[in-house]
Order: sequence, then structure tokens, then C-alpha cells
Amino acid sequence: MKSFAYCFALVAAAGVLLGCAPKEAKVDTGPQRIGMANPASEHCVRKGGKLEISKDKDGGEFGVCHLPDGSQIEEWELFRRDNPKPAG
Repeated sequence: MKSFAYCFALVAAAGVLLGCAPKEAKVDTGPQRIGMANPASEHCVRKGGKLEISKDKDGGEFGVCHLPDGSQIEEWELFRRDNPKPAG
């Protein structure tokens, strides 16, 4: 009986120690991607344009669409121009 109590105490102590072990740290891999392309970029390409990413004076990025007729327009401006909000 004494050896059973000793084994039980040993197993219980091991269980307590395992329960106190630090959990595995989760590594942050950055923002999760959902697999959806930028609608303004897609619109530029559908219009036959070529997209160029530019930077403003503060370092922010924006897309410029170079259209087949030689004109250039910011990608979201093109998207809004061709897809106006419905009234109301």
C-alpha cells in the first residue's frame, strides 16, 4: 500500500509540474491574408492598364494606373470614376 501511495504521489506531482509548464509561444507571422485582391488594382488591369506603385512625400504608397491611351490616373480615382455610388 505504501508503494501505491508513493507512485500515486509521484504521478500527481508530475501532472502538477506538467500543468505549470509554460505554453508554447505563438509566433506572429504578420497580418493574415484573406486572398482578396485590391478591387481598384483589378479594375485598372481589366481596363487594359498597367499598375505602378508610387510613394507620396510621407512614404505612403498608392497605385497609379497607366491606361492604354497614355493617360495616368490614381487607381482608386479611376475605380470611383467608373463605379459611381448610386444616388440615395
